Amino acid sequence: MPDPRFFQAAGPFSIEELATIAKAEMSASPDREKLYQDVAPLQDAGASDLSFLDNPNYLEAYEACQAGLCIVHPRYAERAPKGMDLLLSATPYSAYARVANAFYPPRKRAAVIHETAIVDPTAEIGEDVDLAPYVIVGARAKIGANCRIASHVVVGDGVVIGEGTTIGPGASLSHCLVGSRCQLHAGVRIGNRGFGFTLDPEGFLDVPQLGRVVLGDGVEVGANATIDRGAGPDTTVGSGSKIDNLVQIGHNVQIGQHCVLVAQSGVAGSTRLENHVVLAAQAGLAGHLTIGQGAQIAAQSGVMRDVPAGQKMFGSPAMPIRDFFRLFSTWQRQLKTQGKKG
Repeated sequence: MPDPRFFQAAGPFSIEELATIAKAEMSASPDREKLYQDVAPLQDAGASDLSFLDNPNYLEAYEACQAGLCIVHPRYAERAPKGMDLLLSATPYSAYARVANAFYPPRKRAAVIHETAIVDPTAEIGEDVDLAPYVIVGARAKIGANCRIASHVVVGDGVVIGEGTTIGPGASLSHCLVGSRCQLHAGVRIGNRGFGFTLDPEGFLDVPQLGRVVLGDGVEVGANATIDRGAGPDTTVGSGSKIDNLVQIGHNVQIGQHCVLVAQSGVAGSTRLENHVVLAAQAGLAGHLTIGQGAQIAAQSGVMRDVPAGQKMFGSPAMPIRDFFRLFSTWQRQLKTQGKKG
């Protein structure tokens, strides 16, 4: 159950209200006025809780569940425990997400500019902005209305932050334009100089990084992720993209809309990801590549060449996933043959 020290439930809700929120259909003849107090996992739910089944691996837990109400795909309706009411949805996880957001809406801090915050006189602060203790806002920075900025965040000179954006504690932003309704989590580093240098007879010579980072609307950047500013062209992240914790994005990278970059993945400089690309955990992309729309890169893959739209890649060096498993099968047969000979 969600710990009330950290999460405050907004319920109760009736079955009828929950069906509307979930965009789901009610099972036959439920008590439309019956109230539910909370959401809970299948194994922990009680009679006043709502749960959900999305993954068939949890069918046994579903069949033994004591929740009063459950969101399921219609194909599993007949396997529900006796007395359980159902909300039927073709996409149970999405339906549950809507319901969970209704029970636990984002908590919004009251807008206060704390007395320890340091705001340059030339900065522009919008209406209903919350600056927590020890926030620093640099010269000519602009922070849009309804932003929430946590303790020890540094907003550098000239940085622009769109309306409704939240920034977690200890983040630092420089040389960047951030869209509206973004979520930047704790320890994010945006706009640091790109890793650009040349080899000179006397040693390494840094190349000035004169670009910016530009984030679209609704971008999420996970804890301790880093996005370097461009060397001349900007580093860009398209609207709706989600970047997980500990991701590294190099200078001049262009990320399209609604891309997903999972934890510890990395993108080297000047590589372009078209819309809806997915990088699984610890995937790495070399520089100056193009990853086509809808491509998916499996965990720990190393991509060293362009990837066509819609292609699924696996391995290091990465190859089309079907080719990888054909090769893997060949290796297994060879090992078995060698074992028999030995």
